[in-house]
Amino acid sequence: MKLWPGGPEYEGGDAFPVTTDSVLLADFVRVKPGMRVLELGCGAGIISLLLLVREPGVRLEAVEIDSRAAARARDNFAANGLEAGVVCGDLRDASCLPPANSCSLVVCNPPYFAANSGKQASDARRAMARSEGGCTFAEVCAAAARSLKQGGRFAFVHRAERLAEVFAVLAGKRLEPKRLRLVQHSADSAPGLVLCEAVRFGAHGLTVEPALLLQTPDGADSAEARRIYHLED
Repeated sequence: MKLWPGGPEYEGGDAFPVTTDSVLLADFVRVKPGMRVLELGCGAGIISLLLLVREPGVRLEAVEIDSRAAARARDNFAANGLEAGVVCGDLRDASCLPPANSCSLVVCNPPYFAANSGKQASDARRAMARSEGGCTFAEVCAAAARSLKQGGRFAFVHRAERLAEVFAVLAGKRLEPKRLRLVQHSADSAPGLVLCEAVRFGAHGLTVEPALLLQTPDGADSAEARRIYHLED
């Protein structure tokens, strides 16, 4: 399917549909031509695909443990004439990652829920993507920290209620939070997601950006949501 009229083709199957968190993260990430970018746990490649469409000049690599998802990611890149290296492997295995200290940017939509908690997905592949029973956020951060050069950035999305724990894990891996944006359905609702960018060996100092509101008071899509989803008239 086309993600928007005139946009790229994407097929994720039942296990890896287009999700709000992935689309918002891809928009939040800042990329420049020539950057070496790594996506950890890419699924069928939706985040990497959106980044490449926005900036084809990046050198993008991705790691995905699910062999069918990795194959589908390769197909999605090829269907759009885009180049990206996809390794089918475990991000906890250093041999599946780029050389240490080589990346300018690492992106990840990590598992949100601690093992045996949160809403359990009925599909085993989606359950692995959602739960830390397969891979913890600390292990994702370890892979990011290893891959990033000094001053490199780690961008991710997570659940708002786990923010204190997330910051503690980042500190343990010498990843300093530098940008934070809360995501709310509307101005009068509590944040559900957080978009965050941390810097490897970064100095202290966090910029909290204005909240991303997905809806207007009357329940319509906000102007920013329409921009992100390419829904402009």
